[in-house]
Formats: sequence, C-alpha cells, structure tokens
Amino acid sequence: MTNLTIGGVPEHFNYPWYLTLKNKEYKKHNINLRWQDFPGGTGAMCKALRAGDVDIAIVLTEGIIKDIADGNPSKIVQTFVKSPLIWGIHVGSKSSFKNIEDLEHATIAISRFGSGSHLMAIVNAHNQGWDIANLKFKVIGNLQGGIDALTNGEADYFMWEHFTTKPLVDNGTFRLIDDCPTPWPCFVIAVRDEVLENNFEEVKKVLDIINGKTKDFKKIDAIDKILAARYEQQLEDIQQWLKITEWNDGKPISKNKITRIQNKMVQFNVIEEKKNSSNFIKNMYI
Repeated sequence: MTNLTIGGVPEHFNYPWYLTLKNKEYKKHNINLRWQDFPGGTGAMCKALRAGDVDIAIVLTEGIIKDIADGNPSKIVQTFVKSPLIWGIHVGSKSSFKNIEDLEHATIAISRFGSGSHLMAIVNAHNQGWDIANLKFKVIGNLQGGIDALTNGEADYFMWEHFTTKPLVDNGTFRLIDDCPTPWPCFVIAVRDEVLENNFEEVKKVLDIINGKTKDFKKIDAIDKILAARYEQQLEDIQQWLKITEWNDGKPISKNKITRIQNKMVQFNVIEEKKNSSNFIKNMYI
C-alpha cells in the first residue's frame, strides 16, 4: 500500500475528493490517500509541501506559481477547477466603507503573505489603479481571523471566496462591497518533486480517479441540496456556484498557459520576473 497525504481547503470545491475517499476508490488501487484540511488556505499548503507534510495539494494557481518561482520543490500536474474563483471583497457590517473606491488606503486582512487573499488584494488594487506600494496588510491566518480582525477594527477589508463567505454576509457579520474574479483558472493540483519521482504511477492513478468523479459531479442526484446542507449555504447560492464552476477534464496544463498566467502576474506585480514555464509543470500523460 502506497501512503500519500493530500491537502485542500474545507470548501465545496473539494467535495469530489471527499466522495472518492468515502468510497475507498484509491484503496482499490493499493493507494492509502489521506486528506488533510487546510483552513489557512494556499499559503499554509505551500509551506506544508515544502516541509514534506503533504504530498499533493489542491492550491490556488497564483499562490503555487509564486511559491514554485520562490523555490518550492513541487510541480503543477493539472488544473483542478478551470473556471475563475470569485473573490468577495468584504468589510465588517458596521464599517463606514460603502464603495470599492473607499478602500484605497484601508488595511487589508490577509491569511498569509503569498496566499490568495494577499495576491488577489494586489490584483484588485491593480484593477482599481491604486499604488500597490502603498497597500497595508494585517496577517490574520484564516477566515476566523478575518472575522475577528474586521469585527474588532484591526483591519478594514478582507477578500475570500464569495460563496464560502456568503453565510457571513447573510448573518450580518460581513457586508459585501464587490467581487473580484481571478484572471486565470482558480485551483490546480501540485505534487512534491520527490513524490513524482518515486510514485509517478500512483499519482497518475489518483488523478484518473478524481477526474472521473468531477466529470459527472454536477449530475449527482440532489448534489445542490447535499452541498447546501454540508457547507451551510443557501440552496440558491449553491445552485449559482454550480452553474459557474467548471472542473478540469484531465487535460494537462500547458507551458503556454503558465506563461500567460506569469505574464499577468508580472503585470500585477505579484511576481517580479517570469521564469521558464517548464519549471512549473509535470505532464503526467506523456
């Protein structure tokens, strides 16, 4: 039995993984795949990949590209969710900020430097024409940290996935100012180089299984009701999310795609310089 540890955010995007694990689909192929939740998001998973605490991670595209460029010994093996991620820009319910323009000099709550909440705050600032050098950040760790920071005034706004935070808007903890979609596919699957070297076929089998599950995921009977109950979401919000979310069909990510994403990230000052796109990917289907 090959032991592999996989990490991801405890959000609806990753429910297909839960189903395959629940059905023991990997064990049938002599793979003991263990799931680890990362409420801290991509920054925490990049750290875990570097430390060897996880072998595979479902991470935000911008976060892992930046971290591989900075020396993370991992490769992107494929896109997981090919549609953009919709980042909600949230303030506390009692905040005096009303419009996106009000936030130019405000303090931004981020889970970690290098995380999606950090990098997308830069993308949003670039979209608004603000001076990125003047952005002020407060590191808060995770979504609960964001709630605390906005409630007690330690930070002014917080960017997190729109649908995950929607219940907090509904209950009056947050107020949604605007949305900022990622200008690239949102989630990719990254694997440590050492694991690719030693367990290439097992990783390939894991991908085959999960791609088979995501292919027909939306056709699962009452999947909208199942997700709404599990993630404490309004049914209409989950139905809207299912409508706009597209998983990858198993095609490998191309060097051309990585180059285009890097070009945007350089333009947004998220990374300083473009690197050889071959350094970021491993094609599993050669």
